[in-house]
Amino acid sequence: MSATKRLAVLSAAFAVIAASSSGALAQKKYDTGASDTEIKIGNIMPYSGPASAYGVIGKTEAAYFNKINAEGGINGRKINFISYDDGYSPPKTVEQARKLVESDEVLLVFNPLGTPPNTAIQKYMNSKKVPQLFVATGATKWNDPKDFPWTMGWQPNYQSETQIYAKYILKNFPNAKIGVLYQNDDYGKDYLKGLKDGLGSKTSMIVLEESYEVSEPTIDSHIVKLKSTGADVFVNITTPKFAAQAIKKNAEIGWKPVHFLNNVSASVGAVMKPAGFENAQDIISSAYLKDPTDSQWKNDAGMKAWNEFLDKYYPEANRSDGGVMFGYTVAQGLVQVLKQCGDNLTRENVMKQAASIKDLQLGGLLPGVKVNTSATDFAPISQVQLMKFKGDTWELFGEIMSGDVGG
Repeated sequence: MSATKRLAVLSAAFAVIAASSSGALAQKKYDTGASDTEIKIGNIMPYSGPASAYGVIGKTEAAYFNKINAEGGINGRKINFISYDDGYSPPKTVEQARKLVESDEVLLVFNPLGTPPNTAIQKYMNSKKVPQLFVATGATKWNDPKDFPWTMGWQPNYQSETQIYAKYILKNFPNAKIGVLYQNDDYGKDYLKGLKDGLGSKTSMIVLEESYEVSEPTIDSHIVKLKSTGADVFVNITTPKFAAQAIKKNAEIGWKPVHFLNNVSASVGAVMKPAGFENAQDIISSAYLKDPTDSQWKNDAGMKAWNEFLDKYYPEANRSDGGVMFGYTVAQGLVQVLKQCGDNLTRENVMKQAASIKDLQLGGLLPGVKVNTSATDFAPISQVQLMKFKGDTWELFGEIMSGDVGG
């Protein structure tokens, strides 16, 4: 081979190498909040105020991201988790969302908590095209990719949950008189709609729909009013502080209806224990996460991993608080999405990957419950199992079920 030819071959080889390495470089895509070394994640939680029992979720997420960073981060990038308190006050949520997007310049806002707070920022997040990802509320409206392509839920939606309770009531208590207590906001009304849809032509079984405001110090008077109707089934749509009050007050006034408690307040540590285990017997709720107080998971691999994580990164956690398991599981969901993003950390790709989850099994989910999303389905988890409170823990019963609610 002549020197000229050899040179031509070598330069062609170099050209190929140069082209392929510039291709590799070109594949790295970043939006505000992401770089070669960091992924900036925003979060808003009620660390204070009437829903402060949920603050533990943000603390668990922070601990989990510390674990991920200690293990080398995600594709070599460390998570910078910035979490603010909004006191469960929508105007404050708006303020914190603006701060995260415009001052902190986060890539996305992850798992902000509460239906009214998320409603307050949904239009803003979508107009800014910043992911409002895996929101910590089960309102049905988060599954609306057509109108709100930058907002996605996580947990089973509220309407599905109360539809399942309605089916159970119709089958087992066809002549029931139902009393409903609900929080007077989008969260409470969403649950109430699901119950009515589930009852269908039998909505007349509801003898009283009683609402309360989150600003009320106590709901005792509402419980007394519900008892006076003669209702023998109680559907309790309340957040943890008020759920514990309702359980206590029922016992105090000797009202013993069949009691359905919404999943968002089924925490043993945050609700059942403060209300008194003796007052909480036989309450029915639903679950999609493993309950850490349930001895059947003692040797479960997922539960062992959860305990090891807490031992090392969040030892002071109250392990009987369902919020800790929730925070852990949803943080794992985000890590999965970010891993799928690879080196394309644009906001658009974050949403694309979040909408491309197939049969994801996470250690904290009940066996048979999987995470699935698509471009037209922004409801990652849609399955639950009923459970009844016995002694000092929940006992699962029946099959894994789904409600009939779409977007």
